[in-house]
Amino acid sequence: MPQHIAGFPNEVRLPVVIAVLTYHRNDTLPRTVDALLEACQDYPAASVLVIDNDPSGDAEPIVSALADGARRGTLRYVQEPRPGIAAARNRALQESADARLLVFIDDDEQPTSGWLGHLIGLFQEREPAAIAGPVVSAFARPPDPWIEAGRFFARRRLPTGSAIGWAATNNLLLDMAQIRPLGITFDDRFGLTGGSDTLFTKQLVRSGRTILWCDEAVVIDHVPASRLSRQWVLQKAFRLGNVTPRIETTMAAPGFDRLRIRATYVVSGAARIVIGIARSAFGFVTGDIRHRARGARLAVRGAGITLGALGYRYVEYSRTQQARTIASSADAAYGLP
Repeated sequence: MPQHIAGFPNEVRLPVVIAVLTYHRNDTLPRTVDALLEACQDYPAASVLVIDNDPSGDAEPIVSALADGARRGTLRYVQEPRPGIAAARNRALQESADARLLVFIDDDEQPTSGWLGHLIGLFQEREPAAIAGPVVSAFARPPDPWIEAGRFFARRRLPTGSAIGWAATNNLLLDMAQIRPLGITFDDRFGLTGGSDTLFTKQLVRSGRTILWCDEAVVIDHVPASRLSRQWVLQKAFRLGNVTPRIETTMAAPGFDRLRIRATYVVSGAARIVIGIARSAFGFVTGDIRHRARGARLAVRGAGITLGALGYRYVEYSRTQQARTIASSADAAYGLP
């Protein structure tokens, strides 16, 4: 597979919107937006869209200040008052009506040199419906050896051009010319639990479209010290497990198929719990930190899977009791298990 270099042919002017979804991240947002504006300097058809999911418009003064020094039309701010990350993602789809390409990146991330060029270069060559790239963690302080041994922050790396079955919106390009006719949006029922991006991309693949991997399009995830505790990484493992059965049951036909998927995940989750506890215990007996940490991660993820299959939902993005009630009501209205 050829390497994709940064830079853009003069004849290529595909309109690109880079969407940054934010909620009370005023400490990291300026760094992210500054880096994106710099990336846009090499590509005049690109612009940055900040979607503030705070009803009070907390990020507006910051974006306004950044816009003063940016090229006219390069930086735009909108407010999405509906709570939940799915609502903000759907607002990005709506606000990109005139764009050919929509690129998602998180508000605590920073693109590396040539990031946008690599994404667009692969798109020009293969024209897939979506392209995902790697996210590399940069820690505010050295992680606990137990966390490193457990590979809690390990993420996939694949050869460029590899087809993948799902992706997250932390580094994702979408071809809106292929997305719009499908009518696929981010499911609001996952707005407070997470997982709407995984569901969206799985549905995209199911529709017959292709998602490719671009290993050169790297973004840096700046991990604060508050996320380097054992409690935080285990909660994250639980959440990732918890949402998995819900995604699969949502994609399945109502009735027997959903019951079968539930039962399968109850069993597989329970197996992970047992194997994880056994591996962790083996690590304690032998003094092997790797087995202790990875066993704990497997057991906690298994607990999330099992409880998710039984109907329990871990609300990661909850803000108020009202928001949690909205999420539960949405599940009931749609008949989600």
